[in-house]
Amino acid sequence: MQRARWYYIYPPFRRFIVAHSIPRPSTAASSACGSPDIESTARRPSCRGFSSTTAAAASQSQPAHPESLIAQTLEEMAENKEYQATLDDLKKFGQKRLSLEEKKKRRRALHHLGLPGFDDFLRQRNIPLLKRDTVTTLQVNIGLYCNQACTHCHVEASPLRKADMMTPDIAARLIEVLDNTPTVTTLDITGGAPEMNPVFRTLVKEGRARNLDVIDRCNLTVLLEPGQEDLSAFLAAHQVHVIASLPCYSQKNVDSQRGRKVFERSIQALQELNGKGYGRPGTSLVLDLVYNPGGAFLPPDQATLEARYREELERDYGIVFNRLYCMTNMPIKRFADFLYKQGKLGEYMELLVNNFNPTTVDTVMCKSLVSVRWDGRLHDCDFNLALDMDLLPADGAPSQSDEADRPLPRSVLSSPPPSSTTLWDISSLNDLVNRRIASDTHCFGCTAGAGSS
Repeated sequence: MQRARWYYIYPPFRRFIVAHSIPRPSTAASSACGSPDIESTARRPSCRGFSSTTAAAASQSQPAHPESLIAQTLEEMAENKEYQATLDDLKKFGQKRLSLEEKKKRRRALHHLGLPGFDDFLRQRNIPLLKRDTVTTLQVNIGLYCNQACTHCHVEASPLRKADMMTPDIAARLIEVLDNTPTVTTLDITGGAPEMNPVFRTLVKEGRARNLDVIDRCNLTVLLEPGQEDLSAFLAAHQVHVIASLPCYSQKNVDSQRGRKVFERSIQALQELNGKGYGRPGTSLVLDLVYNPGGAFLPPDQATLEARYREELERDYGIVFNRLYCMTNMPIKRFADFLYKQGKLGEYMELLVNNFNPTTVDTVMCKSLVSVRWDGRLHDCDFNLALDMDLLPADGAPSQSDEADRPLPRSVLSSPPPSSTTLWDISSLNDLVNRRIASDTHCFGCTAGAGSS
């Protein structure tokens, strides 16, 4: 098995384990949680961080809701020199310019490989460019405030983002637009840790009052934050569909991505949700888990990994759940900067392109979804939101990826952002039907392998 290095990534809040080279998908045996490994699983050490006996002892020795993770996260951020340098860059250049510089790096990586941008790639294969169909899902990022600062977080949430929060007036306008869009069946609430925003519970109640499937994108540890003692009961009472991040069933892998003691708290939170009926047969309380790779490789087969999750979690902790979703690491923000600094961005982009699956194009989430930012701006998806990519105008102007083979002019980096479409510019989300979807090179992440569910 290859020896792993400890790296810091952008902004480098957590240590990130990744092998020297970028492995391709393989049918060979894998190590913990889908990580490529050339050794058999029989030879690897146990990936389980602590036994069910240890977990039971921990739950008896600790209060039901321990201290907040925020102080620990802030301490790690303050000690990290690279993160402090990133803060200086943000203050000096602004997020918009840094996002544009990031796009340039991805485009140059494709150019050096002789590969086109995403839209040109589709054209060469006679695949129609992405356009929005009838909107069935409204995804709302209600803010970037979070008790954690995970390595794979594409929106760069952290305890420092408390100012980036949706306000009640914007939430009220969102509900008005939702009422004018009867085709929407799902209200998908994300963040940050969305539960830490006071408008979260308002949106949950309003969504359920309209008989919508309300999704909470939950980091699990938020259930143990002070002031959230009744959160699991609230979610259950309103039959909220919980989609929880658990990047591995191994303590070591989870804590390396998400911080010290996160795995232990995640297990405790899952047990609390199970205790309310979540994930159990015969109830309507749905608990799904999300896996993302612990390095620069594609997720393994979803069904195979789901079976492994079930075996490990139920055997060791008595935890049950409904489904596991596998997410591809997007080459944006923290992960993209890590790849660039390690000289691996070109290899990872080549991996995504080489594993392009044309059958995923018809089912990418952006075709039936609109993403709303905490300030009311509209985007085609949460990844475009993170990259500050606005909706294309109604006249179908070319997407930014159409210029992927040409360097961005220097003037672009100093020009003001284009006029954004907001909740106040539309009456219904279906006003956006048939519009071209803004794309760029990161879109290869949603179309590689089995796609990114």
